[in-house]
Amino acid sequence: MHPTISVVMPCHNAAAHLPASVGSVQAQTLAAWELIIVDDGSTDNSWQVLQSLAQSEPRIRIYRQANAGAAAARNRALQEARGAYTAFLDSDDTWHPEFLQAMTTALDPEPDAGIAYCGWQNIGLGKGRDDPFIPPEYENSNKIELLLGGCRWPIHGALVRTRIIREAGCFDEQLSSCMDYDLWLRIGTLHRLIRVPRVLAYYHHHGGEQITRNRARIALNHWRAQRKFLQANPAVIGNLGKQRISQLTAGELLHRGYVSYWKRDLPAARKIFRAVMKQGYGTFKDWAYMLPAWLPESWHSWLISQRDSVKHKPDG
Repeated sequence: MHPTISVVMPCHNAAAHLPASVGSVQAQTLAAWELIIVDDGSTDNSWQVLQSLAQSEPRIRIYRQANAGAAAARNRALQEARGAYTAFLDSDDTWHPEFLQAMTTALDPEPDAGIAYCGWQNIGLGKGRDDPFIPPEYENSNKIELLLGGCRWPIHGALVRTRIIREAGCFDEQLSSCMDYDLWLRIGTLHRLIRVPRVLAYYHHHGGEQITRNRARIALNHWRAQRKFLQANPAVIGNLGKQRISQLTAGELLHRGYVSYWKRDLPAARKIFRAVMKQGYGTFKDWAYMLPAWLPESWHSWLISQRDSVKHKPDG
């Protein structure tokens, strides 16, 4: 008997987190699932942990490959998927026990829908950044504009029809991040989206490293996914207009550059600002902030320190 849902999990050096992530799948109230885990060239003892988990759970199947990235690992798992639906769970994240049941209940009676998405919550960030979040409704008159602006659910906050993923061409292995956004754009603009207004997915942060280390890479890959979609769908540019497209693409990239800048993640801000300037985007004030990104980083850092010292200089 084939499972209803295939759960796809890439794994790279996640031995310490695998028991919790796999355990959250085993705790699901809907039991008709298979878990396909692809070890993507781990150098820790992930493979040994996976072997132990697979031996104790017949619904788990494990595969091993040389390190090729998360997109390639997910595509490898998709080749083996037997379920009518597919869900994605990273090897250090978890689900609410009712995730699979709630998402299937929402998507199953809607044959023209391709994706069900739900709310999610960060775990481990602290300082008021762990508040739960439920994405907005995307099925309205400006759906494509909303999707182009961003798909505001994580990869493990969605359930997708397996057939539709394959028809869309699966994940783009050239993207080192935002490969889920790239796929959601391709699917979501062709098929209906179903919103499940519950927090059912948990994104675990370990020391906050995921955000600070990857800020520039994520911003630039998000922008590349947008550009790729627009190149494949030029009619969208005509429908929304070039000015609005620039706001959604280069404008969003500029915003992410400012986020990095004000967090004093200067290496990320510099990379992002240079990409924005190459598009000729921004106001005079924006360019005043961006232009120093062409200077050596030490000079740029010095200029910022001078600006900060003037800003905080006491009156007298």
